[in-house]
Amino acid sequence: MKIGGSSRVLAPLLRALCAPRWAAIALSLTLGGCILGVEHPALDLNIPTGYREQPHPSDAAVPALDWWRGFRSRELVGLIEGAQLDNLDIAVAVAQIDQADALVGVAGAPLFPSVTGMATAERLHGSSGTGSSGGGGGGGGTTSNFNVGLTASYMLDFWGKNRDTLLAAEQNATVARYNREVVTLTAIVTVANTYFQVLAAQDQLTVARRNLAAAQRILGLIQRQFNGGTASQLDLSQQEALVSTQRASIPPLEVTREQNIAALALLVARAPAVFHVAGGSLQQIAVPRVTPGLPSELLNQRPDIRQAEAQLASSDFSVAAAKAAFFPQIQLTGTTGFQSAALTSLFVPGAWYYTLASSLTQPIFDGFLLQSQLEQAKGVQLQNLQAYRKAVLSAFVDVEKALVALQKFTLQEQLQREAVTNSQAAFDVAETQLRGGTVNLITVLQTQQTLFTAENALVQVRLSKLLAASSLFQALGGGWIPNTVAAAAK
Repeated sequence: MKIGGSSRVLAPLLRALCAPRWAAIALSLTLGGCILGVEHPALDLNIPTGYREQPHPSDAAVPALDWWRGFRSRELVGLIEGAQLDNLDIAVAVAQIDQADALVGVAGAPLFPSVTGMATAERLHGSSGTGSSGGGGGGGGTTSNFNVGLTASYMLDFWGKNRDTLLAAEQNATVARYNREVVTLTAIVTVANTYFQVLAAQDQLTVARRNLAAAQRILGLIQRQFNGGTASQLDLSQQEALVSTQRASIPPLEVTREQNIAALALLVARAPAVFHVAGGSLQQIAVPRVTPGLPSELLNQRPDIRQAEAQLASSDFSVAAAKAAFFPQIQLTGTTGFQSAALTSLFVPGAWYYTLASSLTQPIFDGFLLQSQLEQAKGVQLQNLQAYRKAVLSAFVDVEKALVALQKFTLQEQLQREAVTNSQAAFDVAETQLRGGTVNLITVLQTQQTLFTAENALVQVRLSKLLAASSLFQALGGGWIPNTVAAAAK
């Protein structure tokens, strides 16, 4: 049964609802800014003009949007792209965006009228009786009542409470979007760091196996000398102990490699049993050249700073909404429909009715509920303000730490490579002299242990340098839009 097609029936109700609304809006445009408004606390940000550890001009090599390609590892690029598609933490962040968008719709619903349709049908049977000494009689009647109609209500947002609540929800949706960017950047950096850990373990395994082979080669030489009577049992036992030590160092490295491969499988949402990493060596990984830009540019590049900024804006609107709750609320309601005792005559003009009503409610005493809610909103606002300040300061600190780490580990790698070269030369000479019988075993053992330690240290330094590079990209907020593209976009 269609009941909403008559504009003649609904027009008076709509005019009654809309006229006060537009009058209130016009008045609020005049007075609203004088009574209420969003209060923004002072940020007091101390933004430096540059970084202490910045060796190059600020715009020499800002990170590209696909900065991970700068490491020049095809397998790493594939892992990162797989994580961007399948990482479960990113999927959770995307689901949180859907929730935040839905809450925006919930918060915006009070800004629109609420219309409800209803239909009822009643049938009543009544009885009545009369009596006398000579006899009696009885009778009854049946009545019907049919009713269809619409009920509409609207809360005038005269003080902007519902509007500010909606704006706060929209800022929370923005927070959810920046949170996705934070989670995505974290996932990418974690994939890169874990992959570097796999390569480092493989390099250490290579060093350990090469040193084990060298120790076994020396052991064979000493065994022959012992059989010939030119080496003692002590020399033989010492070398056997060194071989055992070298062999025992291999299983922990294999554990590290396999556990990091399993961690990579989780990052790309794969079962470890069917996930494989070819790996390679840290020596095959290039370190991209990158400069941090200007400190002020971090405010637009770091997603966690943008997230904290949106959170602060949301709390500003929440404070404004809490203030508006102290003012009167104006409610408009209206009902229209048809009512008749006979279904056949339900939609005749005489059966139509409507009612209009308005109400105003003013909080007088609520046990300090509204005041406490306002204080709570201000507390959240202050909390988000301090969180925003900390996010900005932490960004500058992160960049400084990554810059100094990358610079110093690059220098240390050069020095450690020289140490490995010298240690290798010393061991080669010691092994040659041992074959000629011109050097004792203690010297050979010392040079071999020094070489093993130096090679392991070089692997660790390379790993630290790559981790510092990925930390710098994370500190800078990932990739940046090139200045030429950004200028064209404006």
